[in-house]
Amino acid sequence: MSGAALGLEIVFVFFLALFLLHRYGDFKKQHRLVIIATLLAWYLCFLIVFILPLDVSTTIYNRCKLAVNSSPAESNGSYVTVAPSKQKCFKPWSYIPNGIMPIFWRVVYWTSQFLTWILLPFMQSYARSGGFSITGKIKTALIENAIYYGTYLLIFGAFLIYVAVNPNFNLQWNQLQTIGIAAANTWGLFLLVLLLGYGLVEIPRSHWNGAKRGYLLMKTYFKAAKLMTEKADAEENLEDIMEEVRKVSESIKYNHPLRKCVDTILKKCPIEYQERMGRNMDDYEDFDERQNSYPSEKSLVKLHKQVIYSVQRHRRTQVQWQILLEQAFYLEDVAKNETSATRQFVHTFSSQEPENKIVQYFYTPTVEWYWECLLRPWFYRVLAVVLATFSVIVVWSECTFFSTNPVLSLFAVFIQLAEKTYNYIYIEMACFLTIFFLSICVYSTVFRIRVFNYYYLASHHQTDAYSLLFSGMLFCRLTPPLCLNFLGLTHMDATISHKNTQPTAYTSIMGSMRVLSFIADGFYIYYPMLVVILCIATYFSLGTRCLNLLGFQQFMGDSEMTSDLIDEGKELIRREKRKRQRQEEGENRRREWKERYGNRDDSTRNRVVHTDQKESSFSETNTNRSLSKYTRSNGRTERDRIELLQDAEPLDFNADSINDDPLESDSGRYQPGGRYLSMSRSKIFDDV
Repeated sequence: MSGAALGLEIVFVFFLALFLLHRYGDFKKQHRLVIIATLLAWYLCFLIVFILPLDVSTTIYNRCKLAVNSSPAESNGSYVTVAPSKQKCFKPWSYIPNGIMPIFWRVVYWTSQFLTWILLPFMQSYARSGGFSITGKIKTALIENAIYYGTYLLIFGAFLIYVAVNPNFNLQWNQLQTIGIAAANTWGLFLLVLLLGYGLVEIPRSHWNGAKRGYLLMKTYFKAAKLMTEKADAEENLEDIMEEVRKVSESIKYNHPLRKCVDTILKKCPIEYQERMGRNMDDYEDFDERQNSYPSEKSLVKLHKQVIYSVQRHRRTQVQWQILLEQAFYLEDVAKNETSATRQFVHTFSSQEPENKIVQYFYTPTVEWYWECLLRPWFYRVLAVVLATFSVIVVWSECTFFSTNPVLSLFAVFIQLAEKTYNYIYIEMACFLTIFFLSICVYSTVFRIRVFNYYYLASHHQTDAYSLLFSGMLFCRLTPPLCLNFLGLTHMDATISHKNTQPTAYTSIMGSMRVLSFIADGFYIYYPMLVVILCIATYFSLGTRCLNLLGFQQFMGDSEMTSDLIDEGKELIRREKRKRQRQEEGENRRREWKERYGNRDDSTRNRVVHTDQKESSFSETNTNRSLSKYTRSNGRTERDRIELLQDAEPLDFNADSINDDPLESDSGRYQPGGRYLSMSRSKIFDDV
């Protein structure tokens, strides 16, 4: 079992990252390199979070083994150990042999740093480029990242010159490497505290508000009004871009050198626009450079970039609108079913996707009613209380983890109590829950934030390549300082505990922060205390109020603008609900029409055939021929009439005005009840 736990977690984390990426990305439409790079970034970050508890338990076992093998006053290398009185060290079930973890952390850490600082920024520019060839996209990406890379090289070069000139510094390669790691972790810790302060308050509050059906319904109406505005803006933007594409397509003919570029742009357009532009093309005309002014390749590259962005945005808003409608209909159904006397959950609209038979067997309407109307609100309240308790413990520990005597950090107290009894299962579970909660607070904020339309993680495969790569960059920059902060909270970092004990393998890769004492003793200790101020600001929604004052509409219960948007969204949902009800009623009437009159038409056809056969046995040869000829034509006419009746959509006679029925003169009489009377047999054989 020494390496089984490590192997199982490696496989599990891979499928977890793959599942999340499949939810947000689109494997079929997005470039494979974008999918692979994002998957690798997410996978490495999640892997660090899941493997670090195993590193902690292995380090505690190694410390115990060193203490048992050493005398009370004996020093073992650079570590001074104190042996417990006749106590044996039990090897944990997830023990990882020596030498594996340092190599593992070194590969994972430097791969993630290469991704976040070099590869992913380059791929971002490559993905957003409108070039028509690989060379053109690479050239555009290099130009856009020249300032980005040049800034870091300038800072690094200035630092090297300062170290070379100053005689007080005698840095070696290891120390220079530690300084680079410290600089990256400092940048990540600065962003980490901001995201953590928001997540520690918003996650428990969102679950508490999740138990309030009225609050969720009002917020859904608010989102509907905002999303409709964004949807209309996306449609208008797409129409403008498609108009420019149409003009370019009409001006550049089939034998123009840039026609291949135009064809590439047309392939990125929606199908309905492609068909519309294809009908209006006159490719038989040759182009004349003297008479017309043609767009340049640079302008086509810009147009290609705009087409990709506008089509992606339009598709995303369409899908989000349908998802929001389903959510609004569901919340309205819950509000109606709460007062149901039968205690069976009734849906206004049937599910569009086929449900699993096993789920239908166990998740009956009665079970659904008890879960949705009774149990789920209480479950959310209990979960919110548990998450709020964790948040309070995190805030307290962030403000007191630097105190080693006495130990005030609650996470450090829990780990030290388990370390005395060498309860490795408890140690790993406590470490995993702690770092998992910290990761949820930070990563969920990354999934929630939206930087206008440039960065936005949208579920149901609607996230563009730029946002996926940007999320991978954030994860790779936030995870190392998050793990160092966790080790500081549990006093497993020698820099915080001030004990000369064996460090974890992860800390040994990071190097000793004593090289930069002002960062190790100042910024790393006192800056996390800022999380208290951020939690207070989030609790009172100061950021939301500031955005609302700046003109960015936010959901605030005491705002007049919010009330207006809620009313607007409520009317939009009501309109979409009536539209869907009319569609379902039309489908039901059409289905009933086919079931009611389909069998009657079949029986009529059988009677016609039987009568023809009976009369043909008593007629003469010439009469036989004429009758058989008439029967074929009459059968064809009857068949055409049946198809018209089956394909015709039933009319809604409850409307204010009734149009003339085109089938009334041929197929039957119209009655006020909305039915058609089929022809009698006597009328069918009038001409015979």
